[in-house]
Amino acid sequence: MFERQIRYYYLRFIRLRGEPHELALGMAFGVFTGMMPIMPFQIAVAVTLALLFKSSKIAAALGTWISNPLNWYFIYYYNFKLGAIILRLPEQTPIFSSVLTAIQSGEESLVIVGKILGAGGIGLAAFLIGGLVMGTVAAIPCYFIFLSIFRYLKTWRKIKKEV
Repeated sequence: MFERQIRYYYLRFIRLRGEPHELALGMAFGVFTGMMPIMPFQIAVAVTLALLFKSSKIAAALGTWISNPLNWYFIYYYNFKLGAIILRLPEQTPIFSSVLTAIQSGEESLVIVGKILGAGGIGLAAFLIGGLVMGTVAAIPCYFIFLSIFRYLKTWRKIKKEV
């Protein structure tokens, strides 16, 4: 069943329509928001950015999948650590520990977001600033990587169509 699901998403990916720039930009917006600690709102923010910058909304939604239950812990851990370094905060706080414990124990995303919001202004700022930096650092190369992939797919489709 897992292989079937992988094949399904692979086929959906290669069938995305649009110009390579629009698709790659949408994917980059998705990756950017996927790195932010706004878990239940990531797709909405990514699609909004895609609308504002005239890029692929579907690719933006797909790009948010960079953040998933398998890696939330690591993304949020480094979001806070990076934000704490930038803001010169102590890297270990009780709120930070409670957020990581909630992620590890598989709490609902709204519970985790509630804990992040409960961190107070400075704790929330650490998560968000870390997420902005990580999102930017991940989104820029993502754009260029997916631009190459979508250009290749466009050429591949054209050749396949001619045969």
